[in-house]
Amino acid sequence: MSMSLRTERLLLRPWRDQDLAAFAAMSADAQVMEFLPPLAEPEACAAWAARLTAHWRDHGFGRWVVELPGEASFIGVVGLAWISYQAHFTPAVEIAWRLLRAYWGRGYATEAARATLDYGFNKLGLAEIVAVTVPANLRSRRVMERLGMTHDPAEDYDHPNHPQGPWKRHVLYRLRNSRLAP
Repeated sequence: MSMSLRTERLLLRPWRDQDLAAFAAMSADAQVMEFLPPLAEPEACAAWAARLTAHWRDHGFGRWVVELPGEASFIGVVGLAWISYQAHFTPAVEIAWRLLRAYWGRGYATEAARATLDYGFNKLGLAEIVAVTVPANLRSRRVMERLGMTHDPAEDYDHPNHPQGPWKRHVLYRLRNSRLAP
């Protein structure tokens, strides 16, 4: 069963069926999806939501809907998930975020991600959390750096689920749980 998290400005809450329309609209925005594989088809968005729900059921954690109380019931998604493919750094839990463009540049991604990291390290006891993106996604990379994540170019890799093209090469950022011994 999923739970909610609160930050100073945000509510990270479980997915609701009525979130699908807002998620689909966000996924149809070319700027939001610039560095992500397309999800514009309704079936692809519904499949993504089904995977989100299944991850919570199977692992007890996952991705939340980000809500701005009093202003917007859906501004994006943020959370944790086991990486589903094999790479040199897996098994690993990834933190990821995606926000509506109208909410970029206000620190919401960083705020929600910090709460998510705290949950992952302090409630789940994870030893490490990773983040991945394509090299050109400078906005997300800056969030990763603000979170204290580190990048070693020697760990960059070719994503096994993407053909050659803009989504093939990925950078890897890592953050260790400071409460655990190295």
